[in-house]
Amino acid sequence: MLSSAAMIPLTKAQARRFLLLKQGLLGARRFEGKQGVLDYIAQAGCIQFDPVDICGKSPEIALQARVKGFRKSMLYTLLYRDRALVDHFDKMMAIFPTADWPYFHGVRAQYQSRIRSHQAVETVAQEILDAVGRMGYACSRDLNYPQKVDWYWSNTNLARAALEALYFRGDLVIHHKEGTVKYYARAQDCLPLELLSDQDPFPSPLDGLCWRVARRVGGVGLLWNRASDAWLDVRKLSAKDRNATFYRLTTEGHLLPVAVEGLSEPLYCLRSDRALLESACSNIRFRARTELLAPLDNLLWDRKLIQALFDFSYKWEVYTPAKDRQYGHYVLPILQGERFIGRAEPVCDRKAGILRIQGLWLEPEVKMTKALKGQLLRCFTRFAKLNGCQAVEWERP
Repeated sequence: MLSSAAMIPLTKAQARRFLLLKQGLLGARRFEGKQGVLDYIAQAGCIQFDPVDICGKSPEIALQARVKGFRKSMLYTLLYRDRALVDHFDKMMAIFPTADWPYFHGVRAQYQSRIRSHQAVETVAQEILDAVGRMGYACSRDLNYPQKVDWYWSNTNLARAALEALYFRGDLVIHHKEGTVKYYARAQDCLPLELLSDQDPFPSPLDGLCWRVARRVGGVGLLWNRASDAWLDVRKLSAKDRNATFYRLTTEGHLLPVAVEGLSEPLYCLRSDRALLESACSNIRFRARTELLAPLDNLLWDRKLIQALFDFSYKWEVYTPAKDRQYGHYVLPILQGERFIGRAEPVCDRKAGILRIQGLWLEPEVKMTKALKGQLLRCFTRFAKLNGCQAVEWERP
């Protein structure tokens, strides 16, 4: 048994195994169906959202790698019909359990006044709230406010800016989507009233930071006390505050410090993951799977950590100019068993019903064999099914 008295020593192999077990990416799938989607997101705290859809959106790709029998309709239903999940700000734009809504009071409150074109938006905010309430839900095309205002990505009409501002501050939520068009409804018409209190649940700012830092550690499995993309959108997390947060979480026993061979700094995991950590350190053999991971997958939130533990470097190049890309436009890591073996560029031709593998790059030490071809093809075939494609087109080497 692992001792709680001191820092827990791990080999890199044990640390990798723990991360993959925590993420549900090693061994038999322990998440299944709609309930599996809820269970994984509850464990992770949130999954990150991005609207780009080349071969499925990032949260859909993340869930298909973990949840047995996952279909895109499951996530849509949980978000916009069951209302068990909500899409709002956590790690950037994210999807998280609706029950967690009160804990993001501070995130929503910052948009009350600190927002672009605040004066213009505030002038029409109540009118738009009233109009949405009468209609039940609305998109910007349903509202006649054509005035152009300065907005985050580009100038836009006042209706869109006001809807988004009211969404950012939690007065509106997304009612449903039609393609890329968002329809908004009043939060009070979609969420349980007991969740809509405007009181901050945290007694102090440090309490709030501790909750969010522990949540991010649980979202990955292991993290270190250093600057990291894993802390994106944890507001005001200075190095001083981060140190205070880790000190408190560790001394109060919420986080366990871990010393991994070859790493100069300790990592931390949730105390509630202790049994899983012991499994990773045991002699149990876990079934290896071959999975495509999402660009914003929780496992990849700290890519420097992935480099340190897995010796795998990954950069999402979707926003990189074509001339500067090393691989391709929308390239996904390939995980096999306890290691990353390469990356692939799948593109859905939805009209033809074909998933085209436009590029495949194996790591230098990985050799293409007949067995590996079969494993990759099965992985790509599952991925095609996720995207409603009936065939895979891949010029196999």
